[in-house]
Amino acid sequence: MTDATTVQRPAVRGPEWQKMVAGAPYDAGDPELRAAREQCRALLGELNRERTDAPDWDERLTRLLGGRAERCFITPPFFCDYGANIFVGENFYANFNCTILDVCEVHIGDNVLLAPGVQIYTATHPVAVAPRIKGVEFGKPVRIGHNVWIGGSVVICPGVTIGDNSVIGAGSVVTRDIPAGVVAVGNPCRVLRPMTAQELAAKDAKIAEQNQQLFGYQLAASQAAQNNYLVSTLRPSPSPAYVVANPYCCNSGYNYGCGNCA
Repeated sequence: MTDATTVQRPAVRGPEWQKMVAGAPYDAGDPELRAAREQCRALLGELNRERTDAPDWDERLTRLLGGRAERCFITPPFFCDYGANIFVGENFYANFNCTILDVCEVHIGDNVLLAPGVQIYTATHPVAVAPRIKGVEFGKPVRIGHNVWIGGSVVICPGVTIGDNSVIGAGSVVTRDIPAGVVAVGNPCRVLRPMTAQELAAKDAKIAEQNQQLFGYQLAASQAAQNNYLVSTLRPSPSPAYVVANPYCCNSGYNYGCGNCA
């Protein structure tokens, strides 16, 4: 069995891959696409099994995604088709159980928060019965701007763009573009109202504070994990490795997996 940690993406993609990411009809059963999906699933299996403070977890996340900024974090479990078509900005955070079907590219800006259960779809099928039952598939890219907060269990449909600074309410189904600087909710998702100037200022401050807390903990946990790993390797101990106390995790109502509040 091939170890997912040793698999390298090909420098040149085949014709079906190129058609897929371009949004043209493609054959999902193409051997290259099937192999890429299996490689992605193997790497996802490792990411979803391992503790997020394990020494090589962040490196695996880097290999999964098509592109990422230095500071980004995804709370497992996480699911996607290929990973290679997902590009996330600085201070990106996805909570538990998010899914991104990335047959086309998904671009996510800086300071974006995904609540638990968010689903982003680029994959779609013809509405007409005849081509659909023949297995015709195609995709439409999704773009999410900077400083966007996506509420729990939101579904973002193929081809949607969400503008900067907007908030999408929990449970919404986003079927069309959402402009910048608005609160939008519902199924189908519609603009409820514009963000106020005060909300926009508070939103930026809140996101900065949340990310400072989250990534501050992540850095501390990563350093502690490496230290614990070395200690446990050189001098085995019955006490569990990868345990680090963190004020933003323990007693905060949020479990970022430090080990003390599991």
